[in-house]
This record gives sequence, C-alpha cells and structure tokens, in this order.
Amino acid sequence: MIPQLVTVGRCRPDARRRRLYVPVLPVLLVLSPLLLLAVPVGLVACLVTRVGPVGAVRGTGQLLCALPGTRIEIEQGRTAWLISVR
Repeated sequence: MIPQLVTVGRCRPDARRRRLYVPVLPVLLVLSPLLLLAVPVGLVACLVTRVGPVGAVRGTGQLLCALPGTRIEIEQGRTAWLISVR
C-alpha cells in the first residue's frame, strides 16, 4: 500500500510546535504531468546504466510500499524536525 499521509512537525527553540499534514494522493495528482517527463528520463537512465526497466520499476514499487510507518527525527541545535509517513 502506498503512503496516504505525510506529517512534518517542527519544534522551535521557544517550544512552539508546528505541524504540516500533506496528503499524498492530491500531491501526486498535481505532480502527475511531471511523470510524463520522468518516464522517458528513467528509461534512458536504465539504458545508460544497463539496469532492467522492469527491475527498476519493481524496486521503486517495493520502496513505496515499505514507506508507511517510517519516522525520521532530526535535531540541529535547538530545532527539532519529525517526519512521519502513514
């Protein structure tokens, strides 16, 4: 199953929290015209690197299916970021 929602949270030094909820499907629909450009570029990249296009698509699909449940936490100084994929 592909991810449905990406949550990006930021904790500022003054203890205020901000969260941004990004639904994946509407963003994917808006960016779908770029997919028409990405497919030929991906095929050329597969031919140049001698990677099978079917294997590359299969690997990309497996990566997308493994994303739900991923949590990325980043702290730099007094600012903390949390990225959660559901």
